[in-house]
Amino acid sequence: MQVDDPARLVFMVAVARGRYALTEYLDVVRDERPLEVVELTGPHGTRLHVVDAKPGPVRLEYRASIDGLDAPPAVDPVDLVTYLRPSRYCESDAMIGLAASELGHLSGLGLLAAVGHWVADHLAYVPGSTGPTDGAARTVLAGQGVCRDYAHVTVALLRGLDVPARLAAVYAPGLMPMDFHAVAEAYVDGAWQVVDATHLAPRASLLRISTGRDAADTAFLSTYGGGVTLLSQEIGATVDGADLPVEDWSELVALR
Repeated sequence: MQVDDPARLVFMVAVARGRYALTEYLDVVRDERPLEVVELTGPHGTRLHVVDAKPGPVRLEYRASIDGLDAPPAVDPVDLVTYLRPSRYCESDAMIGLAASELGHLSGLGLLAAVGHWVADHLAYVPGSTGPTDGAARTVLAGQGVCRDYAHVTVALLRGLDVPARLAAVYAPGLMPMDFHAVAEAYVDGAWQVVDATHLAPRASLLRISTGRDAADTAFLSTYGGGVTLLSQEIGATVDGADLPVEDWSELVALR
């Protein structure tokens, strides 16, 4: 990336803290000289890496190897209130009528399957079709979007039916083309379950990066101060020594 004026960069690219064995490497350089990185801890194991950069070319390199599975996501009673509220990109208060008319007759596990199918049926996956300020309501009207838009619509519909729902940014082995990925999590029958209406990667292979109300809480890069231009990015995620899990979209999967 090119930093035009002094700026604070906040990265969320590191895998979330969990109970698995984690080996990782993080390096941020400007003109090939290391910059100081400060790690902050957010909710649900989210980690933020803050860098104050002067003008010039800045490059981040991150690698991680995970061995084992994390425990199922913890359930905090505060989350069950927080993730019912409308948010910047998930305007559930504006979508209550739509949610009720299309999905209001369903509940529990049947609702999770139905909302995923509804979003998949009503949106076309079109890279570059939405902008950084587009929320769930605009995405539904446009009828197209990318993974974060699919997740926003899913979350907004679920919250409109009084189901706690949130967005998780993940690494997704098997995703084509490879990129950061976004999915929804819904609280049903006492646990958080993944809902991915894009059907682009097996849910059992997903690895959590960050979790929040919507993309405002989970963006891989936020900048403050001077202008910053992202010139390129390269992302990879693989499962070592094994084939990707076979996906059965009728089954429940928790993000671990």
